[in-house]
Amino acid sequence: MPAAAARGRRTAKASPSRAGRGLGAKRSSPAVERSLEHRILITATLCLLAFGAVMVYSASSATTVLRGHGYGSGYLIKFLVYGALGLVVMRVLARDGVAKVQSITAPLLVVSFVLVVAVHIPHVGVSVNGARRWIGSGPLQFQPSELMKIALVLYSATLLAKRPQRVHDLRELAKPLLFVVGGACVLVFSQPDLGTAMVIAFTFSALLVAAGIPMRKLGVMAAVVLGLVLVYALVRPYARARLTSFLDPWAHASSSGFQAVQGQIAIGSGGMFGVGPGQSVQKIFYLPEARTDFILAVIAEELGVIGVCALLFLYGLIGYAGLRAAKAARSLYSALIAVGVTALILSQATLNVFAVLGLAPLTGVPLPFVSYGSSSLIVMLAGMGLLLNVASGATGHVRAVGSSRRAQRPRSGGSADAGARESARWAGERSAEQDRDSRRRDRRARGAGTRGGRSAAG
Repeated sequence: MPAAAARGRRTAKASPSRAGRGLGAKRSSPAVERSLEHRILITATLCLLAFGAVMVYSASSATTVLRGHGYGSGYLIKFLVYGALGLVVMRVLARDGVAKVQSITAPLLVVSFVLVVAVHIPHVGVSVNGARRWIGSGPLQFQPSELMKIALVLYSATLLAKRPQRVHDLRELAKPLLFVVGGACVLVFSQPDLGTAMVIAFTFSALLVAAGIPMRKLGVMAAVVLGLVLVYALVRPYARARLTSFLDPWAHASSSGFQAVQGQIAIGSGGMFGVGPGQSVQKIFYLPEARTDFILAVIAEELGVIGVCALLFLYGLIGYAGLRAAKAARSLYSALIAVGVTALILSQATLNVFAVLGLAPLTGVPLPFVSYGSSSLIVMLAGMGLLLNVASGATGHVRAVGSSRRAQRPRSGGSADAGARESARWAGERSAEQDRDSRRRDRRARGAGTRGGRSAAG
């Protein structure tokens, strides 16, 4: 009996270890790496939203009270409402968004083009500070160019995933991808909205690089676009004034360079640790658009270089986790969506930071998840939902892309076959890489167990 009891105790002790090894094996699967990226993305996004709510209230409360428009919490309440709506959209898309958006990509793109054109129609578009970028009235206004950004990401990812070899031929790339993206940029330029057009161009360039375009062809495209932008800046007085004030804002401190100068004063006043939360002086009638485009200047004045570095660290986490999610994606289509959304967030954040620091022309681009702006906040959270879906290892989109490619095979012939081979190659590389990672983890686990056994025996 004692021997049987001892064997029973040994069996009982061994069972949890076997269960633990089973759980450990499950945790060491590739899905855990994606869940880690999922947690990083969620954490960084929620931190940015909380940070944005605090800073929107700080940047808007004083001027709201002084103007007699309430107790100073109006913009904070709107930010929270739009943020809550965006979080609902993010949650829905994070479940199975990548597999479902393919069916609405074309209608979404058409609707975004129609709305961007409708902005120029009298009594439909709303003009603010000389620019027609909004549709609606009163507090219910929407910026169609924000919707166009995410629609172009989905459209570009779909075409590049179906025919990835098109990036090696500029004529194939132009039909219809470059024409669609170029037309969108022209429409946004005409509002005028140089910043959104630049964000679209940077995001599309990142998608082309991820799809494997040769750098020489990308350089040719960049040179052509840069030449067109310079011509546009010379022809349009609005763009020319923005460019000249960027080169020497202090020479135009009372006119086109006023906002840049006030932003630099705010940044210089903050120093290393800032003047303290809520203590900014520049936000009180000195700094235009303090709660939107120039909220980073208020952050720098109140929280100093430390606060700005913390903010940039959160964007760095999104970039790191987003690119890792793209690398571990199970298809070229999902990888391109991850790259496109990540590039969209980072390019917009970078352009805003550079403009506030005086390293780029003022473009009117909000800081993602932080600046006040209903359209930008909801669209960015929707894009984050798609990125979270890729990071969680969504697989439904693989079948959707495959079925679409099979449906187009009679028309495209060898191109569709090449797309299928590219998708199969991508899936094979991902599977082989995951197998290698699994074998490395198994070897490390066995090595740790061997060392532990030897130590116990000693």
